Amino acid sequence: MPSETSIKVGRRSIAVSSLDKLLFPAQGGVEAVTKGELIEYYRQVAPTLLRYLKGRPLSLQRYPGGIAGHGFYQKEVPDYFPDWIDRARIEVLETGEIQEQVICSDAATLVYLVNQNTITFHPWLSRADRLYYPDKLIFDLDPPGEFEAARQAAWLLRDLLTELGLRPFVMTTGSRGLHVVTPLNRIAEFDTVRYFARDLAVLLARRHSDTLTVEMRKDEREGRVFLDYLRNAYAGTAVAPYAVRARPGAPVATPLAWEELEDPALRSDSYTLRTLPDRLARVGDPWRDMRRHARTLDPARLANLHNRS
Repeated sequence: MPSETSIKVGRRSIAVSSLDKLLFPAQGGVEAVTKGELIEYYRQVAPTLLRYLKGRPLSLQRYPGGIAGHGFYQKEVPDYFPDWIDRARIEVLETGEIQEQVICSDAATLVYLVNQNTITFHPWLSRADRLYYPDKLIFDLDPPGEFEAARQAAWLLRDLLTELGLRPFVMTTGSRGLHVVTPLNRIAEFDTVRYFARDLAVLLARRHSDTLTVEMRKDEREGRVFLDYLRNAYAGTAVAPYAVRARPGAPVATPLAWEELEDPALRSDSYTLRTLPDRLARVGDPWRDMRRHARTLDPARLANLHNRS
């Protein structure tokens, strides 16, 4: 692929440049990855990835000099982004001002954003048409060391969510741990969802105090898995399924079937930019039917949670 060219994506021609730029340098036997390769990856997975981006405001994690350089998160749409890219008008609660954030509605937008050195996409937990009503509940399981601790925590969380009549799904984050996600039907507001997530995490940590904690201070976790429920808030984001992480080897956040979590060789960074497209072609998307299992966090369910020891 030449260094500068344009790519036909749907009905649009997207100008792309510096395709030979190393975004992921070679390190410890891991091959380097260029911007051109990153664009090609996102083009391959776009039909699946876009299910998790469409309609959601995005925080873009950009690395103009590659992951060895300075990166930053971008929320507000820059003036130079083209008018055809969709936007959401967001109320910033702290100031009351209105901010425009990108919505990635199609593959052309995806390619444009990656050409702007966006490596990772972090969508909101709600969609722009109902910003204050999340359609998912999420727990980020952050292990102190070995991945095995996150695996055990995920099973415990799955069992409790299932007890409460909810349907949990699991994903490697491509970093250290796992996300456990439950689809919601957008009836409960963020405060309700956040309090539910907090109470559930506290309950589970109380049941398994030797291995789990809700302690935010790392020096007080004492080798336990942190049940991070804090993303469940207005303007909170989480890494998108199938997004590449800004880490050596270009690992990918990968949805799993629960039985895949039993594989002793599995790690949070097991799947990468180079291996994920083959996996997707072979097994499909384990989360493809997630929306069918959306549930309500109704008062009876919350009361049931509080009555458990």
